[in-house]
Amino acid sequence: MPKKFDTNPLDPDFPRKVKEAQTQNLPNESAETRKFNETVPTEEQTRRFTEANFSSYSPPFDGQQVPNVFQTAKLNADVGNSSKRKVAKVGLPENILTALPYLPYVGLVAGILELLFVPKSEAKVRFHAAQGLAAHIGILIITTILGGIDNFIPFAHAGNVIFQIVTTIMLIVWAFKAWQGKPVHIESVDDLTEWLEDKINPRG
Repeated sequence: MPKKFDTNPLDPDFPRKVKEAQTQNLPNESAETRKFNETVPTEEQTRRFTEANFSSYSPPFDGQQVPNVFQTAKLNADVGNSSKRKVAKVGLPENILTALPYLPYVGLVAGILELLFVPKSEAKVRFHAAQGLAAHIGILIITTILGGIDNFIPFAHAGNVIFQIVTTIMLIVWAFKAWQGKPVHIESVDDLTEWLEDKINPRG
């Protein structure tokens, strides 16, 4: 059977051949059309849940259910209470010990003492002690350099004062966050923090 694309468009019989090719009937094989069997819904498929079914999955609502927001708040409160536990061999609450190393000036001494007396098992307290001490060492080095070049570079003294004010505010903010149990990460002193925590071992 010639296809319509195989014919020559310039052939005068071209329209007739195309029409014959399009109108050719398929052989009749007496095919019978049948419908698909309809699925009758069963009782198991259509049964509805009763109150007993729902109660087996969730507690009955008696007007006293606590919304999720209050459940989350209770969880946060539990976390806050856990941060107030007494730390072994020191006797002070954990949140106090994590905040002390960030306090301006006081934190330098507090960080050293905590690394000397807090056991290795108190990883959180020792991390904050090392990080607070590292931050104070970094600030001390920079202020010393700025103070040394005060006589050679104009406005160095003003820059030193501004730097001390900014770092003091930052230390107070870090101390407050640590006291609340929130994470405090000073990326610029990561290496020094790790070195201090590793090299300063607890006594006794």
